[in-house]
Amino acid sequence: MIFQYLPELFSDPLGTFALICTIIGAIVLAVTIHEFSHAFTSNILGDHTAKGMGRLTFNPISHLDPIGTLLFLTAGFGWGKPVPVNPAMIDKIDPRIGIPIISLAGPASNFAGALVGALLLRNELILSITSGQSQNILVVFVYISIALMIINLLPLPPLDGYKVALGVLPTSLGTKLAQLERLGPLPLLALLLLEFIIPGMSIISILIGGPLRLLTSLVL
Repeated sequence: MIFQYLPELFSDPLGTFALICTIIGAIVLAVTIHEFSHAFTSNILGDHTAKGMGRLTFNPISHLDPIGTLLFLTAGFGWGKPVPVNPAMIDKIDPRIGIPIISLAGPASNFAGALVGALLLRNELILSITSGQSQNILVVFVYISIALMIINLLPLPPLDGYKVALGVLPTSLGTKLAQLERLGPLPLLALLLLEFIIPGMSIISILIGGPLRLLTSLVL
């Protein structure tokens, strides 16, 4: 994602540097909101594991995942560091319901953030008192927030959609899907690599690119 702007550093170094900083800032903010929402929801439902591990914070250092952040910078999508959840500690609701709720809290917070950003961009007062750079930050934040929401709804580890699928699928199917967890992010990374290895292969682009363009156009 960022690499595509590097050639422009020679023609417009200050503008390109500002854009790259904007993208990095938007990624950090969106990921922090996402992971904090997981920790906050888990804590509300009785599981204080994330809080005890310092994840109930807006400090981005606690939430950034190296691989997920690298993918954001290079491919335009990624993920944050998974928030630890102990189903046995969830006592405010049935854990079978609590786990999907906690998992969905992250994507939901990103969509809410994207809506807030879009509303600010439509507010004439906000537009009149902000600079073009500030408005660009909001646009990038909306884009990153929606991308983070969509990628995390895929039913693959370590993404939120995977945990949601485990919670709603019948036991037999859930057990088979749970076997993917030992592979970590490898299935997701394999899909990404296939797009570069096999000409015409566009699974990730179809799963993410289409919904991303649609939702971004609707919101903005």
